[in-house]
Amino acid sequence: MHTAPLPRSLTRPVDVGGVTIGGGAPVVVQSMTCTPTADADATLAQVRALADAGCDLVRVTVPTEGALEAFGRICAESPVPIVADIHFDYRLAIGAVRAGAAKLRINPGNIGSWDRVDAVIDAAGEKGAAIRIGVNAGSLERDIAERDGLTLPEKLVASALRFVDHFEARGFTDIVLSAKAHSVPVTIETYRALSRELPQVPLHLGVTEAGTVRQGTVKSAVGLGTLLAEGIGDTLRVSLTADPVEEPPVAWGILECLGLRRRGPEIVSCPTCGRTQVDLIPIAEEVERRLAGVDKPISVAVMGCVVNGPGEAADADVGVACGKGSALLFKKGEVVRKVAESEIVDALMAEIDAL
Repeated sequence: MHTAPLPRSLTRPVDVGGVTIGGGAPVVVQSMTCTPTADADATLAQVRALADAGCDLVRVTVPTEGALEAFGRICAESPVPIVADIHFDYRLAIGAVRAGAAKLRINPGNIGSWDRVDAVIDAAGEKGAAIRIGVNAGSLERDIAERDGLTLPEKLVASALRFVDHFEARGFTDIVLSAKAHSVPVTIETYRALSRELPQVPLHLGVTEAGTVRQGTVKSAVGLGTLLAEGIGDTLRVSLTADPVEEPPVAWGILECLGLRRRGPEIVSCPTCGRTQVDLIPIAEEVERRLAGVDKPISVAVMGCVVNGPGEAADADVGVACGKGSALLFKKGEVVRKVAESEIVDALMAEIDAL
């Protein structure tokens, strides 16, 4: 059966400090620090925590000229490439790229006149840095924001098209594009349009201002998951009102559910019902807690009864199918032994450690 190439396989590859975005490369996970950039030690600690949590890239704001010295140290000592987040002052973008930023994020709505944009393009080109054109529904250029005849997705696309056309006309093609809104339907419509209008440009996905952990996770999973399932999107950030270290696991969860990338174990567990004869919920929660430090790309089944339990446990790399106060332990499709309810978690982890 012939299938058409996915949109993400048609985008240009863009190198960001050794990490490839686009061109069919694995979807890249990002987040952003929230520490004062001038405090290099605190920011580096958060960058390292984000890298440990699964970030391939980390974005750091450069709000003032006084932050540039610390930003240079952050770039030099970071375990992953650093993206400089720039608003309002084009000179900070130039300073950031000279300080070692692998990529700049600039906002068309506030970066200023075309001559200032050109100065940023020239500086990035000289240093081999990429640029993300980051359009945002909350900060569109005034002439576009005030056009009554356009829907919000059309305004976002118009802004993006204008800037991409300008960059490409000047011969600068190491660009990534985002057009973010807090609405999931607007996000989906906008990125679908961008993928059609600019199939060559890698897309950075995000639902901006998505909310606290619960709401933001749901909105991001629905919005970004829909687009990624359609082959749209080359990199993503899940935006949560929380410690940024909460963001990469959600991003990875989305990618893993879609079979796009896997970083660690997948847990298959049932919702429990009246047939369950063990206290399954704390067992599953304890397995999840212990698996947090495991990076093996395996499946682990924690099943509560004999209806679907044996089949799911046999299908997983390691699993249990529970009965009355006990469980059958499976490994690679074969029954290993029967274990008591109190021994289930330890038995599962021992088999996982042996894989």
